[in-house]
Amino acid sequence: MVTSINKLKFQETIKKQFSISGIGLHTGKKCNLTFKPAPSDFGIKFKRVDISGSPEIKAHIDNVIDTTRGTTIGNDLFQIHTVEHLLAAASGLKIDNLLIEIDNIEVPILDGSSKPFVDSFIKSGFKELDSHRVELIIDEPIIYSNPKSGIDIHIVPSDKFRITFMMDYKHPSLGTQYTSYYSIRDKFINEVAPARTFCLLSEVNNLLDLGIIKGGSLDNSLVFSDTSLSSVQIKQIVDLLDINEDNISTASGNLVNDTKLRFYNEPVRHKLLDLIGDLSLLGFPIKGHVIAARSGHHANVEFAKKISESYFKKGVNYKMVNNKKNISFDIKEVLNILPHRYPFLLIDRITNLNPGKEVHALKNVTINEPFFQGHFSGQPVMPGVLLIESMAQAGGFLVLNSIPNPESKLIYISGIDDTRFKQVVVPGDQLTIKAKLLKFKLNTCKISADIHVNKKLVAQSTFMASVVNRNT
Repeated sequence: MVTSINKLKFQETIKKQFSISGIGLHTGKKCNLTFKPAPSDFGIKFKRVDISGSPEIKAHIDNVIDTTRGTTIGNDLFQIHTVEHLLAAASGLKIDNLLIEIDNIEVPILDGSSKPFVDSFIKSGFKELDSHRVELIIDEPIIYSNPKSGIDIHIVPSDKFRITFMMDYKHPSLGTQYTSYYSIRDKFINEVAPARTFCLLSEVNNLLDLGIIKGGSLDNSLVFSDTSLSSVQIKQIVDLLDINEDNISTASGNLVNDTKLRFYNEPVRHKLLDLIGDLSLLGFPIKGHVIAARSGHHANVEFAKKISESYFKKGVNYKMVNNKKNISFDIKEVLNILPHRYPFLLIDRITNLNPGKEVHALKNVTINEPFFQGHFSGQPVMPGVLLIESMAQAGGFLVLNSIPNPESKLIYISGIDDTRFKQVVVPGDQLTIKAKLLKFKLNTCKISADIHVNKKLVAQSTFMASVVNRNT
């Protein structure tokens, strides 16, 4: 279960734009990428500049449409293939916001690793932004398992983001390999980013037949010998990889064309790299320990979806920041969630939020409030109906932080019960508002709330409300 988010450092983007060109591993299409700085809370987005209108798509788990030998995002209009190595580079370097202009359907494979992207990001430099980075905190295990494929991915609580990865191939050319990773920039740069993509020699012909390695070569992938091949199969590989047939070693355990490994366990490090890239599609860094066995892109994405479902079920909105002990929101962040505006916004600050359960809010009552002009002349008293509204707004904030896409929703009150007023509110008072979510089912919720001034009860009420789409 994902309980909350955590205030880390400030969000970052790149300092200067830069471009990279290359061909796609699967499609063989030449592609040009231009990386541009982006503002806070922008996320990572791709912009297809080769399509009329230059449509954008966010690198997000909801936009994944295929995981065949790579991760593809897209919609009804367009697709972008093989995003994982680029996203792993951004995640490993803790780049939160980025606009990527792309003029074809696949991110270039380059050397088969994240290193070329990492090198270019470092050369561009990093720019700190004015909003805090947020982090998903795992407080209970989340498990994805596919017994038929022997795949298991777990995440458990940890004081940092960490991955332990094990892969186990039946072929001795790869065998059993293990690696671990802590979320440290230098560790990613030096120990993960350079790991290249790989396959078995026996897979090459099948991949050729499927037409999904049109850009493959020994310059961008490792090919491990695991079987004897017929002369026809060898010729196909020679033509694809543009190598001398005499240089192909089919002895089990050898690398085709004697490519040197960058690490003794480079394949499992690349699997870890892929997992980092796929998990970045959540849109947030994670605070938890991922333990993965034999996972690939499909399992990675399904696992990320399970985390996402738990996250939204718990009801944490991504705009929260954690002030050490309490999850709090200033007025700017309140305005990002609530649709109310002056003079009808009756909350100044959220001092604590327990997502899906309870919220604490403050409202400073001043003589400048417009309702005091007529309520009452010479003896200003805050109207009881506005005390009800302030409690309802606190409850609405709580509910909107218990659902995905709160910016697209409104809360309509459908019933008010058990309302009591204990004392008047006058200019200079500070309202301490507490609201609790008692029930939430089928877009209908029940909320109890009260207001205190100087620790004395002022008002209390119970509300029924409905969640509806905006503009309906």
